[in-house]
Amino acid sequence: MRPWLTPFVLAALMISCLGVSPVRADSIRYAVIANGERVGHLVVDQVGSTVDIDYHVDNNGRGPKHKEHVVLGLGGVPKLWTIEGVSLFGARVDERFEQGDGVLRWRSQADSGERPAATPSLYVANDDSPWSLALYANVLKAAPEQSLEVTPGGRLTLTTVRSQTFGPDALPVTIYRLTGLELQPGYVMLDQAGQLVAEFSGGQVTVREGLEAAAPELLQMTAALEGERIHALQAQLAHTFDAPVRIRNVRIFQPQTGRLSPLSSVTVFGDRITAIVPEPDTPTAGGDYEIDGQGGTLSPGLHDMHSHSTLQTGLFYLGAGVTSIRDMGNGNSFLLNLTRDIDQGVAPGPRIVRDGMLEGRSPYSVRTGLLADTLDEALEDVRWYGQRGYRQIKIYNSLHPDWVAPVAQEAHRLGMGVTGHVPAFVTPDQAIEAGYGEIAHINQLMLGWLLQPGEDSRTTLRLTGMARAADLDLSSLPVRRTIALMQEKGVALDTTAVALEVLMLSRAGEVPPSAVGYVDHMPIGYQRYRRRSFVDIESPAVDQTYKAAFQKLLDTLKLLHDSGVQLLPGTDAGTGFTVHRELELYVKAGLTPAEALSLGTLRAEQYLGRDQSLGSIERGKLADFFLVPGDPTQDIGAIREIRMVMKGGVIYFPSEIHQALGIRPFADPVVIRPPTAPEDVSTGTAGDSFLFGEGMDDDHGH
Repeated sequence: MRPWLTPFVLAALMISCLGVSPVRADSIRYAVIANGERVGHLVVDQVGSTVDIDYHVDNNGRGPKHKEHVVLGLGGVPKLWTIEGVSLFGARVDERFEQGDGVLRWRSQADSGERPAATPSLYVANDDSPWSLALYANVLKAAPEQSLEVTPGGRLTLTTVRSQTFGPDALPVTIYRLTGLELQPGYVMLDQAGQLVAEFSGGQVTVREGLEAAAPELLQMTAALEGERIHALQAQLAHTFDAPVRIRNVRIFQPQTGRLSPLSSVTVFGDRITAIVPEPDTPTAGGDYEIDGQGGTLSPGLHDMHSHSTLQTGLFYLGAGVTSIRDMGNGNSFLLNLTRDIDQGVAPGPRIVRDGMLEGRSPYSVRTGLLADTLDEALEDVRWYGQRGYRQIKIYNSLHPDWVAPVAQEAHRLGMGVTGHVPAFVTPDQAIEAGYGEIAHINQLMLGWLLQPGEDSRTTLRLTGMARAADLDLSSLPVRRTIALMQEKGVALDTTAVALEVLMLSRAGEVPPSAVGYVDHMPIGYQRYRRRSFVDIESPAVDQTYKAAFQKLLDTLKLLHDSGVQLLPGTDAGTGFTVHRELELYVKAGLTPAEALSLGTLRAEQYLGRDQSLGSIERGKLADFFLVPGDPTQDIGAIREIRMVMKGGVIYFPSEIHQALGIRPFADPVVIRPPTAPEDVSTGTAGDSFLFGEGMDDDHGH
């Protein structure tokens, strides 16, 4: 912690940052808006240096609900901060930070600690509200270079984006970008007094009451600001070539057989694989770029079969070797624009297959995709998706049970498939009989064996109810009947086992099994977010029940696989790292590493009908693959250490991507020898696509 809080700076902060005054008494109300509808509120009451906050969100049956009490000290830096309530899925929150007499103490879901501090330190809360971004911004405004080391660790940096007027009254505001907290920047709008006007970091907007109509403008602003940043990163990180690229000395993973090839050389020109020959190969006359794979494994690109794309997810996916995804529900205009930008090479990201989300109106409705109030509206929404080339309709929790069959029939008439959650008060067997060709999420399948008639799966019961799986008999008649129906109808399962692992096995203060392979490489805010509970673990018995239930989930995966049911590896996340964990869970369930990797590559593309161009490394196919030093057919965890990713002939280096995103890299990049350079060339620039891997820090996290 730098001693930047000198008396002069403290005095300036007192005046300029938060305007703290003994006579000040403010109460400001905010609306939380998702997909054009109000889903919660934020109320900030401030009297002098004391701030009380009520934050309540209920979107799709979930959302944080807590109260905060903050006492501001010199410079607006909290000297006391307490947060009590529940987090996103109902886990208890009892967070406390205090500093005084030269000592800092904190306790949160993620961690606890105590240490001496000669000067006030800015604490980053673990379960905070959008108001906290305004707090951080105000403190950072007066810090040297608007950057500051924070408690319990990491560094936050503030960038002033622009000043403008906002709303019908032309309120003067300034927009700031906050980095170093999470995997993507936060955007916050403050008025001239430093008070929060709006926070708009993602698809959800928090804005002052009276300005709710401006929520679409804020979303457009987020898209524009992040678009500029992401497009600049694409120009920096995407390496293209004007001659063939030859990757020598590699073993190719062949998903058809689950084996590695003998040492081979793979040549790419443009976006296609043009040659595959065994090593030793006759050297070319120097007309191609050359990469020595050093005996590593070249694998087809991975596929995430359950994603919800954002502007930020593209680079994360590419850095993880994920070259194709299926988007299972999104803002429709956003997704259409994003797909276009990726296809044109303006934005980074995997190839996207689009599924259209369809929800019915209820108090639990999700605000994503299209929301229907009547069956006629639902059918018209199906036609809207069909006209725009969506592959499937994804039905969600609140669609009326009586609408499932006609919606599926209309989708089939238009050549689309049907997948999704099993709507409330419908069983998986009924959904399959009505026309589902696939079920999304393994819990949506298993709840059909666990819930009682009349229980409402639109609530968090669809997650907490999975604890009942601990006592599930997989040889019981209901289980056997559903699996037989899936076999008869050819119904697949989009598993998202990693999402259930996060929800069922995360424990406050511990790194969950799902994140062990990567979390210590991530920014501090993300690391702390992962060290939390998502369900209420009220006793050791409950803890053991969830663990036993998750093992039963893995047993179900193996049973389905052995029964010939197509498993589709999906994550319901966007970091790419969870794709690796999903495949690890397949192996943990009893599949071989080769079987898991085949499901995550060629088998996924076969399911989508794209295997003539994707899913395996063969001459004439699109050049989508990644290089690792190890052998993933023996150790599936080897897919984490990726040295190079190619998508359609464009090369990305995960080490470069991760450094640009504030992540500690996992592996060294390869070196590319240019066509006319001598064998011992040791200089060059990434921008010229000559030599990569030079001039980087020694610590690459390998």
